[in-house]
Amino acid sequence: MLPATSQARAAGIAAGALADALLGDPRRGHPVALFGSAAAALERATYADSRRSGIMHVGTLLTGLAALGVAGERGPLRALVTASTVFVALGGTSLARTGTRMADHLEAGDIDAARALLPSLCGRDPSVLDEAGLTRAALESVAENTSDATVAPLVWAAAAGTAGALVYRGANTLDAMIGHRSPRYQRFGWAAARFDDMLNYVPARLTGLLVAVCAPLVGGSAVGALRAWRRDARRHPSPNAGVAEAAFAGALGIRLGGPTQYAYQLEIRPTLGDGPPPGTRDLRRAVRLSRAVQVAAAAVAVSVAGRTGRRVSPRR
Repeated sequence: MLPATSQARAAGIAAGALADALLGDPRRGHPVALFGSAAAALERATYADSRRSGIMHVGTLLTGLAALGVAGERGPLRALVTASTVFVALGGTSLARTGTRMADHLEAGDIDAARALLPSLCGRDPSVLDEAGLTRAALESVAENTSDATVAPLVWAAAAGTAGALVYRGANTLDAMIGHRSPRYQRFGWAAARFDDMLNYVPARLTGLLVAVCAPLVGGSAVGALRAWRRDARRHPSPNAGVAEAAFAGALGIRLGGPTQYAYQLEIRPTLGDGPPPGTRDLRRAVRLSRAVQVAAAAVAVSVAGRTGRRVSPRR
């Protein structure tokens, strides 16, 4: 990669992150929603109860996104293309706004509104959750999606440019659509789930580190974040969500995990952290911590992208 390309990539990442911070997700015609509609249409033609069919489905969609990303970075407007892609791929501001709205509903005692809002954060069954369950579900979703919707897109934009950001966002969307263990997707969604796990492995661990770094900004504990990550994350069923959730729990001095009801099954999650169950105050702190991590991740991504491809001057 030429130095000019690396500079354009760094500038595009910075501009895209700033646009997300100021604007959040588009309310209508979001490209991720359009991709999801295309994926659903393709699924109607390709679905079969087998891993092979799922691999072909995921491969077709992500290959198309990769080709689109490569073509975009070759043009004269590569900084603008990168900025637009990063803006679309990021979801940190919308995540924070939704977490704040959830805290507002819970503090007002409006459980019905909180239940109606929860599906925009996670796939749990809100009808069986009380105030404590809704608070915990929202906070765990904020923690997990700080990695998935914030850190990971920035990591892949820095490492592989527009193509990396598009492929990551597509893979993460497919995981949300078909990567769960329902009877329909047990085999067909296997490739989507495994590929998403692979792409999120490094970003999740960077998220854990940044949570520890940023924890003091919200009155949290860096040591607690690292201790909970090291001790508890491996017991979580997800190799990546466990890192983010454990780090948040340790940073905020709370306890996460326990029975988790999804639409298709009940999971008994391990305990993460040592403190009491989270309250709405902790949910607000988690939102502020998520925002801080996003800013830190953007700074890291811009720095990495700007350094990639620089020529090293020979020693005199």
